[in-house]
This record gives sequence, C-alpha cells and structure tokens, in this order.
Amino acid sequence: MGIVNVTPDSFSDGGRGAGQALAYCEQLLMQGADLLDIGGESTRPGAAAVPLEVEIERVLPVIRHAVTLGVPVSVDTCKPEVMRAALDAGADIINDVLALQAAGAIDVVAAHSHCGVCLMHMQGDPRTMQQAPQYGDVVGEVCDFLAGRAGMLCAAGVGGDRIVLDPGIGFGKTVEQNFALLPGQQALLALGYPVLAGWSRKSSLGAVTGRAVADRMVPSVAAALAAVAWGARIIRVHDVADTVDALKIWRHAGLCCT
Repeated sequence: MGIVNVTPDSFSDGGRGAGQALAYCEQLLMQGADLLDIGGESTRPGAAAVPLEVEIERVLPVIRHAVTLGVPVSVDTCKPEVMRAALDAGADIINDVLALQAAGAIDVVAAHSHCGVCLMHMQGDPRTMQQAPQYGDVVGEVCDFLAGRAGMLCAAGVGGDRIVLDPGIGFGKTVEQNFALLPGQQALLALGYPVLAGWSRKSSLGAVTGRAVADRMVPSVAAALAAVAWGARIIRVHDVADTVDALKIWRHAGLCCT
C-alpha cells in the first residue's frame, strides 16, 4: 500500500499538494504499489485537526484521478463526511485511525455494500497519544479493542471479508510496545481478519537505529519484512520500490509466499 499524503505537515513527506499528488500516484504504481492510500489530514503526534472542507478539497481531486489507474484506492480519514465523498468518488477502502468511532462512520461504510475498511487501534488522539501511553497488556488490549470494533461493524451488516485490522504502530505506544505488537500480530490474525502493518519511517525505528526520518528507508524495509514474517498481508509504506524489491528477494528465497 503506497502512501499518498496530500498535506503540508505529515511527519515524513508533508508539503505535497493535489497537483503533485496526482503524479505521485502514478509514480508509486510504476514502483510496484498494489494499492494507494490517500490522506488529507496528518495524524503525526501533535497534529491538529483539519477542517472538513479543507480535507475534502485536498483529497477529492486525487481520488478521482487515482480511481482511473486500475488499482484499489483507499482514503485515510476519520470523518464520515470525507468517507462518504470519497466512496461516492469511487474509492474502494476506508482506512480509519479511529476505527469508525466517529458518529455516523459505521453507517457510511454499511451503506456502501462493497467497500473495504481498515480498523486501526489508537490510544488517545494524535495531539496527545505519545505523551504517556500505558497498557497492562498491549497485545491483549489492542486485540480486544479491534475485535469489538469489528464486531460492531459486522452487527451493522458489514461482511467480515471486508475488514482488515491495523494494530496502530506509533499511535499511542512506546517503542517497546510497538515491537511487542510484531509477534502480537499472531493474536490479531487469530480473530479471523487480515492484518495491515504501518511501520514506514516511524519514530520507533529511529529510536532503535538513531536514524533521522529521511534516513529510515532501510529500517522501514526491515520492519516491513518483519511484519510480513509475522503474518501481515498488507504493508503500508512510503518507500514502495525498495520494499517491493525486498519482497521479491524473499519470494525467491522461499521466505514469502504471497
């Protein structure tokens, strides 16, 4: 899943406007992306909320272009109004860091009978999530939360085959808690849903390697491979070409079957 941020302030690649994002979608596909994930609101630690109208203005032109490129298109948003506009414009997947907790979000997804949805775990909100994250059992609590959200979605008539779970690496977790969630993916998979992992350029990789954000390509690829080794079926990345190359080598070495 190639990341297309249409934001001025995303932690890794902010500053891309809609015009640049159109060409970037095509660039990621040339590099081997299977899906595109388009977002108009940064969820980096400390990020402020973006007004609804601004987010829609950012993402809709990019979505309308991306849906003509022949791959599934995801929109990264927690606002029901943006979800509805994106799906009406042809987007295929809702990727929500709030796991559809906003009022009306489940209704929007349930009303579009063929869209996929990614439910992510986050402790707190982007403004406060990294101040003092605390868990008794991070894997158990993440699993319990996501199982509950998936259950509510299924109760609203959404088929389980439309749901993917994301443990929310970097979203209200310490470095140790993030890394505990790598083997913890096995517990998530036991819930019966595919897992999406998003380690790309995250601060935990910098904490382990000492690398600045711009120098985290190799750590990001290593983390993506680790996530695949622990069962992730989708990896959300900035460095598409490098990750695709690494997975090709794994396949030829018999280490990656999909």
